[in-house]
Amino acid sequence: MGYENILYEKKEGIARITFNRPKVLNALNRKTVEELQHALLDARNDETVRVLILTGAGEKAFVAGADIGELALQTPVNGKEFSLYGQGVFHLLETMGKPSICAINGFALGGGCELALSCSIRIASKTAKLGQPEVKLGILPGYGGSQRLARLCGKGVAHELCLTGEMITAEEAQRIGLVNHIHEPAELIPAAEAMAKKIIANGPIAVKFTMEAIERGVEMAQEEGLFLEATLFGVACATEDMREGTKAFLEKRPAQFKGK
Repeated sequence: MGYENILYEKKEGIARITFNRPKVLNALNRKTVEELQHALLDARNDETVRVLILTGAGEKAFVAGADIGELALQTPVNGKEFSLYGQGVFHLLETMGKPSICAINGFALGGGCELALSCSIRIASKTAKLGQPEVKLGILPGYGGSQRLARLCGKGVAHELCLTGEMITAEEAQRIGLVNHIHEPAELIPAAEAMAKKIIANGPIAVKFTMEAIERGVEMAQEEGLFLEATLFGVACATEDMREGTKAFLEKRPAQFKGK
């Protein structure tokens, strides 16, 4: 597929998706979300891809929100479809079994913040600004912001950000647990790549199962989550990677995982 609104490249186990509409601060329109879906499916099905990095083109924005011109044309019927489609693509990112690192290089507002929330890990430039300003347009978050923000940072934070529509700084986002780390702008992508390489060095099946335990377990009662964890642990014990990992540890050498 030829992409118009994103850049998609794969190298050394990392798939990098860059939203590439800098003139409109990388705003999400339907075509951009469709291209994102295609890239995610490709990365999911490519065994050489271990980690994804998502970022934005230019120095001002990761994704500054939805394309307002397109949004203004929504009706009640296609507005719901618009929301469900975006939710489905973001859910794919969240549940594809491969970790994603969001490198927030500027504005992450509305759909951009929701996209960041769908990633496994978020790191931000010191210049980043995040928020859910939909109420200022007379609407509410439609790509999962009201749900993921409450689960990640708590109901109080979600209410404040979604009801005031105000932006917060990278430092405040880190304080409330919305982002994991903050970096100088020039260090953001190298930091994302360094984190990706740390993940890639680990067992692929172990990484996948760990993500499943976290993503599914957080929606369960703790007792059910613990049972899920134990079940996945037992399956992991049957893998070649587990035997290689434990053997390599005892032999004091790097493990050579094969994802089997």
